[in-house]
Amino acid sequence: MNFLDRPAIILLDVQNDFVNGPLMVKMAKNIVPPLQRLVVAARKNEVPIIFSVDAHYPQDVEVVRKWGNHAIKGTPGAQVIAELEPDQIKDYVVEKRTYSGFFETGLDPLLRSLYKGDGVKTVVLGGLHTQLCVRHTAADAFFRGYQIVIAEDGVEAFTENGQEQTLKYIENVYNAKIMMVNDVIREIVL
Repeated sequence: MNFLDRPAIILLDVQNDFVNGPLMVKMAKNIVPPLQRLVVAARKNEVPIIFSVDAHYPQDVEVVRKWGNHAIKGTPGAQVIAELEPDQIKDYVVEKRTYSGFFETGLDPLLRSLYKGDGVKTVVLGGLHTQLCVRHTAADAFFRGYQIVIAEDGVEAFTENGQEQTLKYIENVYNAKIMMVNDVIREIVL
């Protein structure tokens, strides 16, 4: 029996503006191959995959007060990168307008509806940016009672120091398990 009970994969902000555009993380391309392997394994083993993506309006607080135009709803920059394109039949796409994938979105009701209504128990988080969207989504997952796994080689921060500090923070404060993608895959294989 594996410990990833009723898992769902949540990929945060694997979008053009964050991998190739104005808020690009230098190391972002390094997480693409591990996330591709994770997506393939999850689909093969019928583990739900949810893309939690920024879909901003020009007046959103993140745009106006902090980061400038990025991931504006309906633009190419807001699209998931081609290497991780969601399967329109099997995968879910949940739009967000703040750092957290849970805040004022349908993510929590979706997670609770999966597994024939028994709901997801464990969320596996991957994507960008570790110190922002991954951290805030982990916090909201924790407060909603989900077990949290961070795919260590499937997340990336703006800096190496930021990555290391944030992973330790998420592990210590939200009781998250930090695992390499290949270890996650071994756990989800039926």
